[in-house]
Amino acid sequence: MTGFVKLIAGTFLCSLLMLTPAYSAKNESVGTAIEQIITSGHLNLGNSADDQRLFQIFTFYQDRNYKPVWTRDTGIKGKGKALFKALKNAHEHGLNPEFYDTDAIAERMDATNPEVLAELDFLLSMAFADFASDLTTGHLKPSRVNSELHLNPHGPGPLSLIDGAEEADKLDAYIYSLAEKNPRYGRLKQKLAEYRELASLGELPKIPAGKALKPGMDDPRVPAIRKLLLSYGDLANNENAASTTYDDELVTAVKHFQQRHGRTQDGVIGPSTLKAMNVPISYRIKQMKINLERRRWMSKNLGKRYVFVNQADQILKVVDTLPDREKTRLVARIVVGKPFHRTPVFSDKMEYLVINPYWNVPPSIANKEYLPKLRRDPGYLQRQNIRILSSSGEVNPYSVNWNSISRIPYRLRQDSGGRNALGRLKFIFPNKYNVYIHDTPSKSLFNRDTRYFSHGCMRVQYPVKLAAVLLKPQGWSEQRIRNQIASGKRRIVRLKTKIPVHVTYLTSWVNKDGTVNFRKDVYGRDKRLMKALLK
Repeated sequence: MTGFVKLIAGTFLCSLLMLTPAYSAKNESVGTAIEQIITSGHLNLGNSADDQRLFQIFTFYQDRNYKPVWTRDTGIKGKGKALFKALKNAHEHGLNPEFYDTDAIAERMDATNPEVLAELDFLLSMAFADFASDLTTGHLKPSRVNSELHLNPHGPGPLSLIDGAEEADKLDAYIYSLAEKNPRYGRLKQKLAEYRELASLGELPKIPAGKALKPGMDDPRVPAIRKLLLSYGDLANNENAASTTYDDELVTAVKHFQQRHGRTQDGVIGPSTLKAMNVPISYRIKQMKINLERRRWMSKNLGKRYVFVNQADQILKVVDTLPDREKTRLVARIVVGKPFHRTPVFSDKMEYLVINPYWNVPPSIANKEYLPKLRRDPGYLQRQNIRILSSSGEVNPYSVNWNSISRIPYRLRQDSGGRNALGRLKFIFPNKYNVYIHDTPSKSLFNRDTRYFSHGCMRVQYPVKLAAVLLKPQGWSEQRIRNQIASGKRRIVRLKTKIPVHVTYLTSWVNKDGTVNFRKDVYGRDKRLMKALLK
């Protein structure tokens, strides 16, 4: 780093000096230089230094009687060298080494002058605090990237992280424990390294456009497709490299590729599959980087039992955390919000289920969608089993001049039943976004690859199975749930133990078998996060 600036730690330094004890009798040269810097308030640092961070670091050294962490009088310690190596390799985590003043650190690595070593110690402490914080809670604050990301990651404070590093026998192992306690993170990090190695050989050639390629057809594009799928690991070998026949072996490889990219596994290379094949590997690398950041935002402890929703994959899972592994109890397709009714990202706890629920129509839907229909046909809502309710009772739709109002002044409620928009089951985790999981009468939507059709809530493919899994500890079976549904009576069943629900948006992840998955960025969140993290 060049262009160092002279920072004077202003008002907060005065309060620090009042608390500063006399320097310890162990009067090491670097320690003396550290004390001199702090008590004088003069420190040559890079432009990224700020008052809050300086105050924390000054307090840290003051509390330890100015003893250096990463250096000694003869030069940098082995742990300091290990930290610098880790900072230089921050790209392995999808992070930029320049975030951590690596140029400024490099300039001082061979120093023997006590004053310069003191600066080096400060720089390494600040770099480690930032790096360790980034690994535990992410480099970016989610809500600043996108207002739809309602996450507030928590982790150890910077001074606790530095203390942990000093106490650790091996710094590498300590850093590993911060970042890769979750195996999903480690798998994606490893796949990122593999894709970078593949990218070092150059971008794979694009497959030319053409008519849909079906099994058994002959096409000059087949050799290029073989080469691409071999490079990505979908094709085991390429013994028939020159063949232009779309044979069974290649069909199997294409189906595997389609599965990894969330496409219908029909073996037909149509426009959708071809588009996925032609995404540059450089873009896939960026996708993996930003999804590592999304993993860092997540809680390290998702819960003993939890519901995990991935909007980008349009899949819901119920997972049990066992002592030695995780066990998936249910996997179901879901329908999520339309691109202009995007489902938010957040975590909360499920508290109860409603069997045979009412649907209280949100005002936005009532005014935007139902008011125009009432103007054309006052009986429309009655045919949908939707009641118009006021504080004094039910309103006759024919008694209202719908053309004279701009907003519906009543509450709309759809009775429970087969036509109810929420279906027969509703799963509630109270939140300010008014988002929940529910059944739907529109079952055919689950057959589609892309399922972005709701107003923000999540419609689940197997609502009865989901209810049975969640209520099994309370003695409910699938049959008991079906019997309650058949009764037609509305019933609320509270969970004795609240269950965490994590609503996420992951466009890349790696399965236990090492298969890397990618999904379309329907909401455009990848682009925004890439711009913020990779600039």
